[in-house]
Amino acid sequence: MMDIVSAFPAFLLIFMRVSAFFVTMPLFSYRTLPAMFRVGFAFFISLLMYHAVDAPPMEIDFEYFLLIMKEVLVGLFIGFIGYLILSAVQTAGSFIDFQMGFAIANVIDPQTGAQSPLIGQYLYIFALLLLLAVDGHHLLLDGIFYSYQYIPIDQVSIGLGNAGMAEYVIKSFAMMFVIAFQMAVPVVAVLFLVDVALGIIARTVPQMNVFVVGFPIKIAVSFIVIFIVMGVILGIVQNLFDKIALTMRDVMEMMGGIQ
Repeated sequence: MMDIVSAFPAFLLIFMRVSAFFVTMPLFSYRTLPAMFRVGFAFFISLLMYHAVDAPPMEIDFEYFLLIMKEVLVGLFIGFIGYLILSAVQTAGSFIDFQMGFAIANVIDPQTGAQSPLIGQYLYIFALLLLLAVDGHHLLLDGIFYSYQYIPIDQVSIGLGNAGMAEYVIKSFAMMFVIAFQMAVPVVAVLFLVDVALGIIARTVPQMNVFVVGFPIKIAVSFIVIFIVMGVILGIVQNLFDKIALTMRDVMEMMGGIQ
């Protein structure tokens, strides 16, 4: 009984980091997963991690409450970085939707509860299936486990106020848009050529209403191009998973004060 009481403070800190990580991490933070399942899964993951993490004995005092806030911030921020990079898929879909004319027809994403572009939601579902197929969810769980090597459980301060940290997050945000543009550029380039061809037709054949004819043509061409380049898009998504792992590791090193 005394062992359980003495181990409770360290276990609670681990549970706070893991549960906060599940709030923002891709795949495990979606509303389609019941809250009871997420809490229970975080509990058992924390229980396994407690026996693997070398946690020193702790006392519940003022510093302990600071450690609780630190653990919550670490879990939220690491999960947010993973979600930020993976959102490049939906950003690429929004680029494609804008060129197709689907920008006005957003749908409610049942996973996040926010509005999502049609093609972005389509590509995002494929990205999640690929994430599960290549065991990317295990990679995300490894990230929160190995975070204790960079950010020890008894370390109170974290480097969120570091200027290098802010610069790295901004660069990661910019990298997300670059990757999104790489995914969308085949479809966007072909649709640009279609717009040029429709403009030429509008000038040479004024009797044809290009606004009526052009919309179904652009939709048909878009789906054909997406079908052709789907393998390339999924290859970029697979590289995106490596970017998530590297970015999470670098962020954990900066938060732990490792230069």
